[in-house]
Amino acid sequence: MPDIIQLLPDSVANQIAAGEVVQRPASAVKELVENAIDAGADKIQLILKDAGKSLIQVIDNGCGMSLTDARMSFERHATSKIRKAEDLFAIRTMGFRGEAMASIAAIAHVELKTRRHEDELGTCIIIEGSEVLSQQACSANTGTAISVKNLFYNTPARRNFLKGNPVEMRHIVDEFQRVALANPNIFFTMHHDGQEVYHLPATALKQRIVHLFGNTYNQRLVPVEEDTSIIRLHGYVGKPEFARKTRGEQFFFVNNRFIRDAYLNHAVLTAFEELLPDESYPLYVLFIEIDPSKIDINVHPTKTEIKYQDERSIYAIIRSAVKRALGKYNITPTLDFDQENSIGHLITSKPLEQIVQPTIAFNPDFNPFAAEVKKADREISFRQNAGEHQRTAIPQNWDTLYEISKREEQAQQEMHTESTISVQEQEVSKSSERQLFQIHGRYILSQIKSGFMLISQQSAHERILYERFLQQLDNHSGTSQQSLFPQSVTLQSSDFELLKELLPDIRALGFDIREFGKNTVVVEGIPADLSNVAEHTLLEHLLEGFKNNLAILKLDKRDNLARSLARNGAIKTGTKLSLEEMNLLIDQLFACQMPNLALNGKPVISTFTLNELAERFEK
Repeated sequence: MPDIIQLLPDSVANQIAAGEVVQRPASAVKELVENAIDAGADKIQLILKDAGKSLIQVIDNGCGMSLTDARMSFERHATSKIRKAEDLFAIRTMGFRGEAMASIAAIAHVELKTRRHEDELGTCIIIEGSEVLSQQACSANTGTAISVKNLFYNTPARRNFLKGNPVEMRHIVDEFQRVALANPNIFFTMHHDGQEVYHLPATALKQRIVHLFGNTYNQRLVPVEEDTSIIRLHGYVGKPEFARKTRGEQFFFVNNRFIRDAYLNHAVLTAFEELLPDESYPLYVLFIEIDPSKIDINVHPTKTEIKYQDERSIYAIIRSAVKRALGKYNITPTLDFDQENSIGHLITSKPLEQIVQPTIAFNPDFNPFAAEVKKADREISFRQNAGEHQRTAIPQNWDTLYEISKREEQAQQEMHTESTISVQEQEVSKSSERQLFQIHGRYILSQIKSGFMLISQQSAHERILYERFLQQLDNHSGTSQQSLFPQSVTLQSSDFELLKELLPDIRALGFDIREFGKNTVVVEGIPADLSNVAEHTLLEHLLEGFKNNLAILKLDKRDNLARSLARNGAIKTGTKLSLEEMNLLIDQLFACQMPNLALNGKPVISTFTLNELAERFEK
């Protein structure tokens, strides 16, 4: 039997390695931008076409490369970052494996132009599928400019698995934001299809956060600072009232490298204990500086996971630092009266020469015994006047107050006499025959033949809107309520790309939206069913709900969109309904295909029979 094990060609090995390092255009963007940072650049330009599928170009003003280094950079395991195995535990650079450039060159058309400061001419190298087509001297600016074209051109199966341009663009924006946050001292620009998406001048961290996420974030940030022998922690956390229902604004950086760590994320959430609503996630941008010898970053191909020597201590430091920052800036209540500043600002300091010693004035001829009789007379007169005042202050009809309170209590418990619904037979009688009653603005009680049933009004309305929106998406029949004054809404770049992806389906629901400049849309109309909701709030909550459902339930796009819009447009708990509104809600609920099931899988209707009531009250 002949030998069957053989060494793979370099081109095949590089394509296999590319599957680990370059999963989508965003992965190539991350590797190229990090290489520019390692080169010492203070100005980096990112240029994209077709969300990186046709072109990814990164231009920097770093140190550049010589002719030999430029050629060697495309070889596997060729790197300038480490020399020996011990260097893995002293890494301060972003890259160190020497796989990224070789992997990218194996699956794309790559053109590299680079020049060092001391050289008169630069180097130009053209590679296609790991094969060097051209290598020659050329005129080039100081630094490096690398263009990656036609990504995955020789691996069509991988290219077919790529998503649409808006989805891929959102992944690129996420990677770009992480790198930009980690390096606020570097000037970044990003262009996509000829339009400038980001223009980020070198600045402080807080201003970089504001430039990335919007001016509204300027008032949301609370600084965090802690310096210990184990780590140095600094950054910002968001105020609890601005927490979102979806993740995406949580950033941990260890030695300026973005990481994902559920354990450290739990430390931050624990510090926000009892300050956040259920299933809400606060914004935080936190930087950890630690001795590289105490961590291991060579755990995952994407280098987003890290192992620590003293994980519990780091957890405790982060939790206490965030908790103290929230208390220091009066986000959480404090009982430390020494730090109370509500009275301190009323006291103004004066120079010593302006301080006057207080004086005491008294009458030396005052005789308290001579005035004793007059004082007694005044006390008797005061008591008599007080008694008369108390008698006149009591109204003559004081007992009617009890009758008023009784009438209000009876009004609150008054039941609307209207129709009866038979749940067991799934037959709904006329509204004129129902007996309805709203309880605490949450439930609708309706009498049925066998007893009564309780309907969750919010869950019922969500079910109604959900099925209605699904039908509108299928038929493109959504009706729009035009706004008298169209509202402009500015979104984050990632949310703007998501909106562009969903725009055809959103318009089918009844939204009248058009793009208006950079990351801005104009809302000229919203679905007629949701005319009582502000345009800005509705759009933000719609996108947030969509992302939340996508992360948890992995729903179909249209189903996800209908579910998100229904939850944001439904009447909320605590809303008081008139008799006509309750009747309409019940009629529409029982016209649904699945009236008994809420969007979260829980029941909408609970029935109570007369036998159950009898068992509770009979001895």
